[in-house]
Amino acid sequence: MLRTAVFAGAVGLSMAFMPACPTGTLAHKASFRPMSLRPSARSGVLSTRMAPISTNEFKTGKTFLMDGNVYKVLEFLHVKPGKGSAFVRTKLKNLSSGGNLEKTFRAGEMVEEAILNKLEMQFNYMDGDNYVFMDMTTFDTEEVNKDIIGDMSIWMKEGVETTITKLGDKILDVGVPNTMSLTVAETDPGVKGNTQSGGDKPATLESGAVVRVPLFITVGEKIKMDTVKKKYRSRDNEK
Repeated sequence: MLRTAVFAGAVGLSMAFMPACPTGTLAHKASFRPMSLRPSARSGVLSTRMAPISTNEFKTGKTFLMDGNVYKVLEFLHVKPGKGSAFVRTKLKNLSSGGNLEKTFRAGEMVEEAILNKLEMQFNYMDGDNYVFMDMTTFDTEEVNKDIIGDMSIWMKEGVETTITKLGDKILDVGVPNTMSLTVAETDPGVKGNTQSGGDKPATLESGAVVRVPLFITVGEKIKMDTVKKKYRSRDNEK
């Protein structure tokens, strides 16, 4: 009898603390709707998939989250000194603000990889201060302000294939192939017999980039350029 009374009292107490449920079928369903756990999609807030990666996995173009900003690896060097711990020296681009940063990480240090939306698009033309790109499959276009293009402007010749990185509707970065074939527009006359020498000279390419090329390179030649290091690689002998 006593146990029955205690049990009834406990049930009554628990019922007193239960939230009231609205009457009616629709109200009942609404009151038990599961809470959305999706991240915020506000502009400037990371709303993309992330996964932990090691700094040992760094490579050019890798994106990751640090201090609330999205960074892209521009250059990296794995260093293993004779004494002490190994480390990774990097040059990074802050895709959130546009600035560059040099930072050293411990080898094996974990960071959050940012897996962003990337679009393959072709550069078509300039419209004022904006670069206009087109998806050659859907024919959708994107306009990107020159401030976002930044140093990549020296490689923007008509028809170049690019990778546009977006976070939601916000364009963070525009990248070009690591190697590009470009025609020499201006340079001093080539010097015969200098194919083996180590001398070089300035040259202006069709895209507007000013680079150093070997002395034997002449106007009208196509050359292969390393767009990451902004360095001459070789003649382009493909016809």
